Amino acid sequence: MPIDPYNGAVGLDIGMEELTIMAMEIERKYLLDEYPEALINDGIIMIEKEQFIEQTYLALDGDQELRVRKITDSGSGELTFTHTFKQGWGIAREEVEISISEGLYDQVIKAHGAIPLTKRRVTANWNDVIIEIDDYAQVQMLVLEVEFPSIEAADRFVPPAWFGQDISTEKQYSNKKIWHDLQEAKQA
Repeated sequence: MPIDPYNGAVGLDIGMEELTIMAMEIERKYLLDEYPEALINDGIIMIEKEQFIEQTYLALDGDQELRVRKITDSGSGELTFTHTFKQGWGIAREEVEISISEGLYDQVIKAHGAIPLTKRRVTANWNDVIIEIDDYAQVQMLVLEVEFPSIEAADRFVPPAWFGQDISTEKQYSNKKIWHDLQEAKQA
């Protein structure tokens, strides 16, 4: 049975949109040396979906961040827009995410004027574990993420060698750091 990355999530219908509150997001991140094409071709990794993600940070302060995302499902073309607050650092962070309208997303992006961080995300099943592989468009980097139901499960997890270096607590590989660097390059 795959590890459910949304274990413990609480959904709340607030009329217009659904509010999802995740008390804690627990994940490990790994720096892939290469895309695992051979493992996919051999059926060891089973792709479940592919998405194109554009994310922009609205505010960063210490271990807190606000961001918006536009997510395009590569199979159906369906668009999803989210606004997310995260707090914390390392493998366990608090997260609140809400769905927003395309119009609201567009207004926020226009007002902010930032370059979004873009990546292709492949969600797949490997050895009954759900993995997400992010292939970044603006930087040459492949990151594999595994979400866990508890810190204990994350601590017990033994990754295979092909996952690469564990970068879960290395700030230079964080999405917000990469996004910040893109904004700095725009200013130069």
